[in-house]
Amino acid sequence: MSKHVAVLMGGWSSEREVSLVSGAAIVHALEERGYRVTAVDVQRDLEGLLVALTPRPDVIFNALHGRGGEDGTVQGILEFLNIPYTHSGVKASAVAMDKPMTKRLLASVGVPSPRGVVATWQQLQTAELIPAPYVVKPTNEGSSVGIRIIRAGDNRPPHDDSLSAETEVLIEEYIPGRELTVGVMDNEALAVTEIRYKTELFDYTAKYSPGYAVHQAPADIPPDIARAVMRMAEQAHITLGCAGVSRSDFRWDDSRPGTEGLFFLEINTQPGMTPLSLVPEQAAVRGLSFGELVSWMVENATCHA
Repeated sequence: MSKHVAVLMGGWSSEREVSLVSGAAIVHALEERGYRVTAVDVQRDLEGLLVALTPRPDVIFNALHGRGGEDGTVQGILEFLNIPYTHSGVKASAVAMDKPMTKRLLASVGVPSPRGVVATWQQLQTAELIPAPYVVKPTNEGSSVGIRIIRAGDNRPPHDDSLSAETEVLIEEYIPGRELTVGVMDNEALAVTEIRYKTELFDYTAKYSPGYAVHQAPADIPPDIARAVMRMAEQAHITLGCAGVSRSDFRWDDSRPGTEGLFFLEINTQPGMTPLSLVPEQAAVRGLSFGELVSWMVENATCHA
């Protein structure tokens, strides 16, 4: 009998719509490969989730993105239920979603990131905490949600109704240059992609809207840069205790000598699986179809506790 896979999608984070697209693609690919699949549109309703997971599936494919689905919350529920699930466990998911903590841990193993400080939204409005240009991002959002760049001479970020005065943000030195990203599968880097985009930053719009970004995989970069950035992505994945598939994003200031211009930005423990997503493209570079990729993730699903 084929495995019964429940695909969790949707959720209540700012990345809900992207998760629904990812989930639909995963459902279709798994059904084509002969799995019995149940699509579960996750709401902020624990009782409803438990009902949706009855009868108990063999495996959970976690296609949720952002808070609630990628930060250890759902992972803790699945650990309690003892149902194997894809991607990282509770601890790795929680730590990776906390950008300042991730920076500190990776700095301890030699993975550099832009210098930065953590402050409240109110503090950012009233003081110049680091010299411009700098990037402002929430400390616990994915998919570059809420990211802004402030250049010399700009006003500070405008009022944002979605952020309270006490909301913590990460303020980082802006690194000029090129955007690189590396998927890691089973502790091994897949490929390096260079992303060229029409927006000022590789933000939510550029990531998920057709026509805003061009992906080049493998990236046309020097071999030493490719080796270094792949090694950093593997180091990030392993140091944080990630499992299955992750994706790490980098900036490369190619005006600096050697690998001095490489900087880690963030890690995604549940990378997108949409038609525009980067990890499926990198898997294809390594000869893996989308169906083979998601099947591997199902077959390697586990509980972590």
